[in-house]
Amino acid sequence: MGPTRHPEHGAEDLCPTGAELYERALRSGWVRAGEADGAPCLIDFGLLHPAVEDLGRLEPVAPAAALHRLLRATEERIAEERRREDRLAQTFEPLMRIDGRRTGEADTSALVMLSGTRRINQAITEAMAEASQELLCVQPHAGLVGRRVEEARAVALVRDQALLDRGGRIRTLYQHTLRHVPSVPAYHERLTGDVEARSLDEVTARLVDRRVAFIPANADRTMALEVRHPALVAYFATTFDRLWRLATPMYPLAVRQPSADGVTPRQRAIAGLLVEGHTDTVIADRLGMNVRTAREHIAKLAATLGSGSRAQLGYLIGQSGILDPEA
Repeated sequence: MGPTRHPEHGAEDLCPTGAELYERALRSGWVRAGEADGAPCLIDFGLLHPAVEDLGRLEPVAPAAALHRLLRATEERIAEERRREDRLAQTFEPLMRIDGRRTGEADTSALVMLSGTRRINQAITEAMAEASQELLCVQPHAGLVGRRVEEARAVALVRDQALLDRGGRIRTLYQHTLRHVPSVPAYHERLTGDVEARSLDEVTARLVDRRVAFIPANADRTMALEVRHPALVAYFATTFDRLWRLATPMYPLAVRQPSADGVTPRQRAIAGLLVEGHTDTVIADRLGMNVRTAREHIAKLAATLGSGSRAQLGYLIGQSGILDPEA
């Protein structure tokens, strides 16, 4: 196992390790440089600095001096935000004087197209800030792969925990292919509160609470549709509840997926798509796996049923009864 990652926090919330080391440095006048490895925040916040005469030592900055510097930085950020407010007001004031259909009142559109990951995340964050009861999230496999995953998780962690702190509840549906991806349960373990996760073979798009839904509007998820129409949101929420009842628990208590007659639930899902005539590529995409893995499952299913060809496999699936509701 690698070293434990230092928790992210601000200077106003010193971690216990950092607080203890800083107090010891103030009492003794210095600490060894290696002792700060477990509390790099002290260096980042400028509370410790290397001694001029001995780089192997770290000396503390006086608390009064550190507090003055940190407060000055905060004041500068506040002043910059005020200047930004003034610039925004100057930019939009003449636009609000335009005599147009959309300038007289706030935009209350039931459907809004959002473009760009930053704008989508901003809209979700604003919706989460208004939510106080429940977050319903449907997370396809594609939503957890790619280079922007860690950045997205960091943003989501803050807003998810804020909802939980307000007494809210979070329920998430994943695809079965994500049940054993370490980062998935690890994310939920970092949250404190009423959090549950389940999985299905196939899932739909994602949504947020029972007032607003966000669904992808293109394949690479750089565009999204914000839905606030009560009938549509109610429909999405009802669909979520029905899928939730069919799903297999995976967090906080994982339940093993049942297997009957040597055919796993994954293979049963593949069998259903095979008899519908789908190609290997479509099956892989629908079930959130790569084509090679899908073909391996198809080969195992064929071996279990004793099939020698693709055509025979479809026939044997129908004869086996593995797609019957009671199977």
